[in-house]
Amino acid sequence: MKKAIHTDRAPAALGPYSQAILTGDTLFLSGQVGIDPAEGKITAESVDGQARQAMRNLEAVLQAADMSFTNVVKTTIFLASMDDFQTVNGIYGEYFDSDPPARATIQVAALPLGALVEIEAVARR
Repeated sequence: MKKAIHTDRAPAALGPYSQAILTGDTLFLSGQVGIDPAEGKITAESVDGQARQAMRNLEAVLQAADMSFTNVVKTTIFLASMDDFQTVNGIYGEYFDSDPPARATIQVAALPLGALVEIEAVARR
């Protein structure tokens, strides 16, 4: 059994997918880029601003499923440039006080809407 999770506090899906799917005790969160949900577009030009917004978007979806970053067990970070690794890594680390999740970081050729960073996650109750 699966349940789609949706919140207006995170950007609407850009295609035929859900913000997250809850199946049993596991939540699969779709990748979030730095779209400001109030504006419906990426408003930050810097990777710093986009990473912070992506993390806020993930947090909103987690909260919609009655979870938080403490429930996250795996993330994947997609970067348009590995030159931004240290900046994004620092911002990402602010959200995980202890026992951070497993993670992969990958450089990609392009991201939706010209984003500089996208972050997806898996969480467990």
